[in-house]
Amino acid sequence: MSVNRRTMLALSIILSGQALLFDPVSAQAPQSKPPSNIDASGIAIKGYDPVAYQALGKPTKGDAAITASFEGATYRFATVAHKATFEAAPATYVPQYGGYCAYAVANGYTAAIDPTAWKVVGGKLYLNYNASVAKSWAANATGYIKSGDANWIDWRKLKKG
Repeated sequence: MSVNRRTMLALSIILSGQALLFDPVSAQAPQSKPPSNIDASGIAIKGYDPVAYQALGKPTKGDAAITASFEGATYRFATVAHKATFEAAPATYVPQYGGYCAYAVANGYTAAIDPTAWKVVGGKLYLNYNASVAKSWAANATGYIKSGDANWIDWRKLKKG
């Protein structure tokens, strides 16, 4: 019995328990981690300090000379202390849904963000497209978070905005 290379690849992926990561259209395994909303230079949150949202209670521009990287994104910080805080627990400060608009992800697509359209809920940072969208999102944050979390688990199905 002759087995071709594509069949062997498919079998090895299924047997390794990674069948859900397999893309049968291209016969390649896609990105294994969700995308981050970063600019062409790899900067997240349009250069805003992720720690400032919780530490200062407001969006604050980061300094290009004070940076740290996490999961392929580079974050800027207003102070060295914020950078140290971030490096001690980055998952506590990175925005949810890879930094994409929380309202959009809750509704099945991705969209850009305005770093000044934000809310911290349950110690997690959520960003939105603009102030109007942020207001709508905040009116039902619990519901949008539930939908957003469910959609983000299966982020490959989100329509790219």
